[in-house]
Amino acid sequence: MIKELIMQNRSYRRFYEDHLVDCDTLKELVDLARYSASASNMQPLRYILSCDPEKNSKIFPHLGWARFIENWDRPEEGERPSAYIVILRDREIGDSCGVDHGIAAQNILLGATEMGLGGCMFGSMKREPLRRDLNIPDQFEIVLVVAIGKPWEKVVLETVGSDGDIRYWRDENSVHHVPKRKLEDIIVK
Repeated sequence: MIKELIMQNRSYRRFYEDHLVDCDTLKELVDLARYSASASNMQPLRYILSCDPEKNSKIFPHLGWARFIENWDRPEEGERPSAYIVILRDREIGDSCGVDHGIAAQNILLGATEMGLGGCMFGSMKREPLRRDLNIPDQFEIVLVVAIGKPWEKVVLETVGSDGDIRYWRDENSVHHVPKRKLEDIIVK
């Protein structure tokens, strides 16, 4: 059922780096993005695929990993994603991509989850250094990066407490906790 797939699709930040994700798998995931809804059906998104360790090492340092987790900057070697999909907007196709990139990224992550993989969407990144390191032409705007790999960490959902704190956190066993608001708290009457 789709609800189970959505609940399994978490923002994973640590992976089994030695579990390789090949280019054909990334192409399958981008194919899911290709079928996504697109404002005015303009389809301005383009994709850079990376499953090569050298190319991955050019992407990794430019991403903002987890601002709420104290004393943790980013995954260590061995815990890093084994693949990335860089989502670009072709500036020659319209002035905006609206929310197309979010829809496409969600389809990619749901597909990865169904394959037993996981990932994390990154909007927080150093775009210009990433552009330079990947030699991305100015025609393309970097809108998101999606990290893909075999999740190493366990992520659990829980209900936001009475203090209203929505910050995710890790416990002493490295379990990643993600508070979610109650359904009745997000519906405006």
